[in-house]
Amino acid sequence: MKRVLSGMRPTGKLHLGHWVGALLNWIKLQESYDCFFMIADWHALMSEYKNSSNLKEYIFDNLCDWIVWGISPKKSTIFVQSQVKEHLELFMIFSFLTPLGWLFRCPTFKEQMVQLKDKEINTYAFLGYPVLQASDILLYNADYVPVGEDQLPHLELCREIVRRFHFIYNKKIFVEPEAILTKTPRLLGIDSRKMSKSYNNYISLDEEDNLIEEKILSMFTDPSRIKKEDKGHPDICNVYSYYTVFYETKKEEIYKACSSAEIGCVECKKLLVKTIKNFIAPKREEKKKLLKDKDYIYNIILEGRDKASKIANEMMGKIKDLIGLL
Repeated sequence: MKRVLSGMRPTGKLHLGHWVGALLNWIKLQESYDCFFMIADWHALMSEYKNSSNLKEYIFDNLCDWIVWGISPKKSTIFVQSQVKEHLELFMIFSFLTPLGWLFRCPTFKEQMVQLKDKEINTYAFLGYPVLQASDILLYNADYVPVGEDQLPHLELCREIVRRFHFIYNKKIFVEPEAILTKTPRLLGIDSRKMSKSYNNYISLDEEDNLIEEKILSMFTDPSRIKKEDKGHPDICNVYSYYTVFYETKKEEIYKACSSAEIGCVECKKLLVKTIKNFIAPKREEKKKLLKDKDYIYNIILEGRDKASKIANEMMGKIKDLIGLL
């Protein structure tokens, strides 16, 4: 089986955006690929180094979400990045041979500097973020990486590092990873901005019923619809976009009712509240039970660490032999 590697940063609660944008795709991938799914805690520290007191809690919390929502420890290797020491070893080696110009031209670096200016991320580590990503991928010789279009520059930089390494040491030992482009449905936060923990505009994957109702009833709708008698425009309504993802069998009916003013925004929101409650509640209760079984969670982490470490250690052995390290 071809190998896939992907990961998430444990910087907070996982939300519906993570389900739509990553987890749903991971569940499908694990049926056809040898999947390595990584809790990327080193990556999390690159922006959260000043506020890391909850990191361990988020690692457990995110891992539980993965499992209850369908990532299987029997089908996939689930591990914590920092528990496999070879990630930083390979990061160091790649740091020797990655020109600074490659990093400064990366568009996401400039974008993140603006978006996360309150995080003080103008650091050596954050500039080298894509190099650590390359180490994550190449340590396991992953054939594919599921990414959105915004991450393609990082993957191309990874491929450039591979070519430069092979050129310098005159031997090919890495696969040049390819992208599995993930086309995800449009799902914005409750304020119509990008769903983000930073904006606190999300619905978490274990949200309690009362908060689901509170958040959805506060959502922005069609700004041009003042009265219930006004015809709506579902194509520009954030509430309707949630129906296209979580209630596909109902979306055409809702579209027609909104467009003809047969249903008002409050009624539409109340139906969405019920839909999202029914979607989240069973998994939320399953997660509560899982969080009580710490031994089971620890065993998943340890088994994943051992499997990932074995592969990583073998790869680092080849790399060290090639470049002259003991």
